[in-house]
Amino acid sequence: MIEWIKTNKLVVLGGIFIILAGAYFLLEPASEESNVLDNEEEWLTSERTVNENIVEHEEEVIVIVDVKGAVNNPGVYEAENEDRVIDMINMAGGLKESADEAKINFATRVEDEMVIYVPEIGEEMEQEGGMMTVMGGTDQKDGKVNINTADDTELQTLTGIGPAKAAAIIDYREKNGPFKVIEDLKLISGIGEKSFEKLKEQIKVK
Repeated sequence: MIEWIKTNKLVVLGGIFIILAGAYFLLEPASEESNVLDNEEEWLTSERTVNENIVEHEEEVIVIVDVKGAVNNPGVYEAENEDRVIDMINMAGGLKESADEAKINFATRVEDEMVIYVPEIGEEMEQEGGMMTVMGGTDQKDGKVNINTADDTELQTLTGIGPAKAAAIIDYREKNGPFKVIEDLKLISGIGEKSFEKLKEQIKVK
């Protein structure tokens, strides 16, 4: 056998070369396929990350609130979507000792362009007169009442809205957040389709 190998050295080497070449060509496509899969997975992961960043960016909403009255640092502050009046008061340095806490609804959610006025003890609220003064409930330009910011007094200026329904509207938005469309007002007990038809030209959401 050894003598045969020595005699046919070239044949043996040629056979070994053919075997190695065959193994290389069999394994190489698998390796290339693996690289393709890895690259595809990396691309999909990258695209997913970009899409998530775009969605997150689209959901970002800047909410600007003006805090006035009996707070330590009155001014304009940037809020987040889920912030409430108490959060804005804390941003403004908290209440002064002279603040009338009984007239403040700390749980109300804030919205863009809201003005929160904290009255002092004994201060007469001639214009707004609610538990918390939130200016801008009624727009002077169109005369419509913003049902997301209007206080008890403003709500009662609407057709068919008395003290009980005004309280129900305020209670609803405190528990569920601001109304998204004016039609949401029909979710309030006692405000049906007929009542809404009389109200829809007098109200708005913002």
